[in-house]
Amino acid sequence: MDWSIQEIARLAGTTSRTLRHYDDIGLLAPSRIASNGYRHYDQAALVRLQRILLLRALGLGLPQIGEVLGTSPGSATRASEVGALETHLAWLRQEQDRMLRQIASVESTITALRQGEELMAENMFDGFDHTQYKDEVESRWGKKAYADSDRWWRGMSADERSAWQQRVADLSGEWAAAAERGIDPASDEAQDLARRHVEWLTGIPGTPASQPDGDTKGYVLGLGEMYVTDPRFAANYTTSEGGTTGAEFVRDALRVYAEANL
Repeated sequence: MDWSIQEIARLAGTTSRTLRHYDDIGLLAPSRIASNGYRHYDQAALVRLQRILLLRALGLGLPQIGEVLGTSPGSATRASEVGALETHLAWLRQEQDRMLRQIASVESTITALRQGEELMAENMFDGFDHTQYKDEVESRWGKKAYADSDRWWRGMSADERSAWQQRVADLSGEWAAAAERGIDPASDEAQDLARRHVEWLTGIPGTPASQPDGDTKGYVLGLGEMYVTDPRFAANYTTSEGGTTGAEFVRDALRVYAEANL
């Protein structure tokens, strides 16, 4: 049994163009090409695509994903695929637990406010600790990357943190508004947003974009894909169309900027 490229794009929440790009760079080849030229994917290819999307959600660039996956879809053993997916599943369950804790915290705050009860500060921020990503960041970019970014964040005053968060919110809002108007990702306006976005990333200590010899291009391209595949980030660029339309616009604009400038 196999599925057409259009079916897989729809089911995976991606695009046919992305799947063709994965084929072009040797990351995900179709299992067969029909007489009409359409690509088709079998179960082994679907497992590989699931792993690709999960690794993208972790922020890895396509070259790094290729290194992690290594073998072609048909040559990986069932045991190796299961082991890799079990690792991903453990991470997803951690994220699920964190989200449930945040939901409970917010619900508790709403209830207290509605009933005029005293807020319990120790219960209001369960699930919001920025250190929750410590292991994830260290596994991607090393312990120094996390230590640098953690030191930078803790060294900010309350006003500085607020200003930084407002800058992020403003940038996200401008991205969403531009996507809503349907402008070309390669337009001057979109590319100016991309430039500001990269400048923002460069200002965060510990990330590859902040290092003089870091792979800024790979980092930016990887984040662009993650904005689409990870619901946590896609939500920052939601348009009236819903889904990942806004995040796809950001990804495409960042890709154009990265190819031309990084």
